[in-house]
Amino acid sequence: MKIDNNFYMKLAIDEAWKYQLLTYPNPAVGCVVVKDGQLLSIEAHKEAGTPHAEVNALKAAYLKIYPNSVLKTKNNPNEIHEYLIENHNNFFNDCEIYITLEPCNHVGKTPSCANLLKELKPKKVIIAHEDTNEVANGGLETLKNANIECELGCMKKEAYDLLYPFLKWNSGTFIFYKMAQTLNGSIDGKISGNSAKAYVHALRDKTDLLLIGGNTVRNDKPTLDARYIVGNAPNVMIYSKNKIFDNNIPLFKIPNREVFISNDLFKLLDYKFVMVEGTYNLLNILKEKLDYIVLLINPKIRNGANALNEIDIDFEIIHENFIGKEKVVYLKRIS
Repeated sequence: MKIDNNFYMKLAIDEAWKYQLLTYPNPAVGCVVVKDGQLLSIEAHKEAGTPHAEVNALKAAYLKIYPNSVLKTKNNPNEIHEYLIENHNNFFNDCEIYITLEPCNHVGKTPSCANLLKELKPKKVIIAHEDTNEVANGGLETLKNANIECELGCMKKEAYDLLYPFLKWNSGTFIFYKMAQTLNGSIDGKISGNSAKAYVHALRDKTDLLLIGGNTVRNDKPTLDARYIVGNAPNVMIYSKNKIFDNNIPLFKIPNREVFISNDLFKLLDYKFVMVEGTYNLLNILKEKLDYIVLLINPKIRNGANALNEIDIDFEIIHENFIGKEKVVYLKRIS
């Protein structure tokens, strides 16, 4: 039976997008395991310090066939690696492994995925994009030296779009703009449901800096924390020429965070991972500096403020998925 590599790689890419930006400072990575034409697992890396996508997928694939294995009790990356190496019994020899990014070749917070695959000896490893990180790359060579058949470049463009934030924050600053709206583009009032709010709070928990406009702070009096997930409140830069604010606004009362007021956007370059929350005014000001827009669309139509007439920006849709009932659209500005 002919295997459609693009079909399985897309499953891996789509799974990784569910955790895009939430894996900071690691890249979002997806992995799929296929055994004798049977799809065994679709997994992703979910958070820095937790098992990588390959480990999650290999574990899930093994448990698909051996659901009562003691492996299901193991969540530590080192323990999963050790168990699979000692107990695989050639289980993966007839498997194809699809990975969106070249397996890591170094031991960091977790063991080397390339070394794990070398020991498990799958039939073939299909990789979408090479790892450009000099510390972690070399996994493809490790696999080839172990006489494992490898293929590089399957859906490489789509994998690059997935990898892009990681490449940016590793080489400088990645800036993304989060905005919520209704189907007709209204941005007024409370728009997002609880699932989307929890997602936004998860993003805040990961960012180095949150940028927000001064008028939004004065009008909305936000808190800008991550309480929905009991996460860390990000440091905040308020973009404003006028530095006078009511100190009773909740965002100023959150402990263990830095809040500063400035109209110098070059300050953003002091950080690696910057999240912007705001409306069309701030979007227009920042449009030349943004890498991504994360647009949350609630499926309702409401009266309210819409796009400014003078805004003129073209975007490419990089990816779409759903959080609860709401659509999340990842956009990249077309230069």
